[in-house]
Amino acid sequence: MSKEVGGLGVRRLKEFNIALLAKWCWRCLVDREWLWFKVLVSRYGDERGRPREGGRMGSAWWREIVKIREGICVEGGGYFEDNITKRLGNDLNTYFWSDCWVGTVSLMERFRRLFDLSVHQNMTVGAMHA
Repeated sequence: MSKEVGGLGVRRLKEFNIALLAKWCWRCLVDREWLWFKVLVSRYGDERGRPREGGRMGSAWWREIVKIREGICVEGGGYFEDNITKRLGNDLNTYFWSDCWVGTVSLMERFRRLFDLSVHQNMTVGAMHA
């Protein structure tokens, strides 16, 4: 409980930790020039515009962030992915096939056969338009 109502003012640590880790997920989505994004990509590799999971080679911290990103560790499923939306903006940071920018399902999932045939699987919307 908060101090104002006679409690000790201790935060609910589980929820607070999830919120802080979700902030890292958010930064990795919106700022691909961010130093930590570049560090994670150089350490674990890049898959469709986001750092790879890393498996057992990944740090415990990074595995927890991936769990939140994928909706694994939070009760009720896809907490993070279900509560964000992608806007095109300048269309240079939105991946044509893997980001959900038209509706709620990525074009890669909706048109799997076309994606498999495409030679431009990792291009941004802006690059596909040009």
